[in-house]
Amino acid sequence: MPFLTTHRLVSRLIINGLKYRFHRLSGFSGVIEALSIEVTHRCMARCLMCNIWRIPAHVPDLPVDDWLMLLGQPAFRRLKELDVTGGEPFLREDLTSLMRGVSELKAARLNELRSVALTTNGFLTDKVLSGTSRIAQDMKEAGLDLVVVLAMDGIGEVHDRIRNVKNGWKKLAATIDGLIELRRTCDNIIIGLKTTVLPLNVDELNGVAQFAAERGLFTIISPCIITGGRYANEDLRENLQFSREDVQKMIRFFESPAFQWSYHRRGLLDFLKTGTISKPCSAGFNYLFIRSTGDVYPCPLIKDKLGNFMDTSIGALIESRPARRFRRRIGQFEACTSCTEPGLERYALPFEGFSYLKLLLALGRKDFLAFHAHAGLDKYV
Repeated sequence: MPFLTTHRLVSRLIINGLKYRFHRLSGFSGVIEALSIEVTHRCMARCLMCNIWRIPAHVPDLPVDDWLMLLGQPAFRRLKELDVTGGEPFLREDLTSLMRGVSELKAARLNELRSVALTTNGFLTDKVLSGTSRIAQDMKEAGLDLVVVLAMDGIGEVHDRIRNVKNGWKKLAATIDGLIELRRTCDNIIIGLKTTVLPLNVDELNGVAQFAAERGLFTIISPCIITGGRYANEDLRENLQFSREDVQKMIRFFESPAFQWSYHRRGLLDFLKTGTISKPCSAGFNYLFIRSTGDVYPCPLIKDKLGNFMDTSIGALIESRPARRFRRRIGQFEACTSCTEPGLERYALPFEGFSYLKLLLALGRKDFLAFHAHAGLDKYV
């Protein structure tokens, strides 16, 4: 990136920083740039750290047409990044139809959309590979990157124990191998691993990082989050507590050179050493999370619901009084002091501005630009 472009980036971040402070004081929304949609709550795994699978089976998933109606609303005209998650998205027989609809909306309504992330546990190997192939082709024609994120909490038996799926690791490994082969012909596919750190897999982290590096996969490695929000796992708190020895192992891992460009690494180390985390957040400002029922949340980890998009337009929900109250309180909720969710800070850094400028000063121009490109944050500035 040439110096002039860097200079413009700095100027943009200064302007963003000033705007963000106005939004914080007023409670006014920014433009929604990132969105997570939980297209199903159904899942074949019974993970040790998550209770999403406990949602009753009779609770229906919204049909494809409703999701596409949502994404076509004017509130998402500046959307840059769409995260499609579950449950297990590939349990939906119509997932490829939904993704094809997203690709078609790119030209009509979602002109600024740059990438779609699809999270999977990788256990349905044939469905994941055949579906990803079709989805990637549609998205390539639409000018979109497809980011496939696979849940991987260890290698071998440890992964099976955490996910409570027989032969889970074998199925996941086959899916990863197949996606890597597919990536050879679909150059818009980006593959990564998401590892939830638990007391059971603290000793597995170096192995996960090495596995990813050898295959050219990015990693998202972060401690489990206890929340009454999305994961509904507050009853699991006692089983998910880390010992002092566990914390020290995580500190040593996150201090390793493999994470030298990661902003998330810096926040995690502060959290592990002090017990609290301080970082920018733009939940409710430029980001929303929507459950499989259509319920809209400014943050997936906090139970404050704005309403349901089937009853009220997204534009009305994000400008409502509850939404403004939420935005004025962001960072003050109890959940904020222990939030180790890496995705939320990606959306926040360019929007909040000043913290990202501080990172530039801390890393220096070369490493900062490398991190900026690695994290895919060009789309936000």
